[in-house]
Amino acid sequence: MPKVALILSGCGVQDGSEIHEAVLCLTALQKAGAEIFYCAPDMDFTSVNHLTGKSAEKRNALVESARIARGNIRDIAKVSAKDVDAAILPGGFGAAKNLCTFAVDGPDCKLNEPTAKLLRDLKSAGKPIGAACIAPALLAKLFGADNHPELTIGNDAGTAAALEKLGAKHKTATAAQAVVDRKNRIVTTPAYMCAKDAAEAWPGIEAMVKETLGLIGK
Repeated sequence: MPKVALILSGCGVQDGSEIHEAVLCLTALQKAGAEIFYCAPDMDFTSVNHLTGKSAEKRNALVESARIARGNIRDIAKVSAKDVDAAILPGGFGAAKNLCTFAVDGPDCKLNEPTAKLLRDLKSAGKPIGAACIAPALLAKLFGADNHPELTIGNDAGTAAALEKLGAKHKTATAAQAVVDRKNRIVTTPAYMCAKDAAEAWPGIEAMVKETLGLIGK
C-alpha cells in the first residue's frame, strides 16, 4: 500500500486548499488503495470571508486543514520524506499564499520552508510529486532553476509565463488531462484553473493521482 502525503494549506478556495480538489484527490487516492498522511504547515494567515470576499481574522493553516482531514493531520514540519512514498498537493489560493507567496509576489515568491523541505527531500529521494490547479507554481519555484520541470496550470498565458520565468516548461492542458514529467517525477493537472465544476475537474485529478502513484519505485 503506497503511503502518500496529502499536503493541505487551509480550508477554502480563497485562502486555503480548494475543498473540492482536496476531496477529489482524497477520493482518487482512496480508490487506488493508498494510505494518506494529511499534513499542513503550522502557520497563521489572514483568512478570507468566503461569503463577502473580504479579509477576516487570523487563522492557522494546520487547524483549518484539520477540518478537511477530520482531525487526522500532522504538522508538515514533523513529516519526513522517509514516512511517505509520494506527495499530492491540491490547489486553492492557500497553495499560492500559504505554501508560497506566488499569488502576491509572482516569480519573486517566498516559500514556506517546512513545506519546501519535505518536497525537496522527496525529490532528492526520487519520490514523485503530484499537484493540481495553482499548486504547480510552488514546484516551479522549488525546482525550476535547476531541474526545469514540465508542468501545467492549464491555459492561462500570464501564469504560464510566470512559471517559465522560474525555469519551468509549461505545457497547455485541459481539465481532463495530466502532464507527466517522468524525468523529474512530477505530475500536474489544471483542475479548477480550467474546470467549471468538480465533475469536470475529476478526470484530470484522477489521472494525476494515478500517474503519480505509477511513478513510485520507477
